[in-house]
Amino acid sequence: MRVLPALSALLIAVLAGCSEPAPPLNTPAPSTAAPSESAPSGSAAASSAPAAAAGAPEARCHTDQLSARLDAPAGRGDSQVPVKLVYTNKSQRPCLLRGVPGADLHGPADPNGPVYTLTRQTNGVKDIHLRPGASASARLVVLPYSDGSVGSMGSTRWVPTRLETIPPGETTPLTAQWPAGLTVLRQDSATHPGSWIEPFAAG
Repeated sequence: MRVLPALSALLIAVLAGCSEPAPPLNTPAPSTAAPSESAPSGSAAASSAPAAAAGAPEARCHTDQLSARLDAPAGRGDSQVPVKLVYTNKSQRPCLLRGVPGADLHGPADPNGPVYTLTRQTNGVKDIHLRPGASASARLVVLPYSDGSVGSMGSTRWVPTRLETIPPGETTPLTAQWPAGLTVLRQDSATHPGSWIEPFAAG
């Protein structure tokens, strides 16, 4: 019969196919992505820290870094009197002043109370960098008492005893002695009072 030769040929073909090695399981596909850069070493990361610190913004001046004084006015009269409020950096660290300091005049009893808060003028605000030992100043403009003038609630001939001033962004005040005998016409309720304080300037 011719069936046997055909079966023999089929059996030989099947056995030959079984002899080939099976493909490995879970073989990862070849990557087509470009090799990634290696992570920076510990020494490289550490060396970048000082560079970042060097570029940090200068810290704001804090109250405990500063001292304050009032210079005696150059002249007095019935018109407005300029008085210079001077801040000095007494610390060993540079710092930044920006804005207008607070200015509260403290004095004797008055119909308006013992404290007169000066209006802040915000025109011309700029950054003032204070090195250790350097100073910056803010100008107070004071309207003094003149004969016949009457302030808010009948206030007259009021002479402060001290100035309490708060650096911008701070809550703790500095104290400076008020120039002896310099009167202030109280205008607590005025929309545009004749006394005010201006932003810091260098020197």
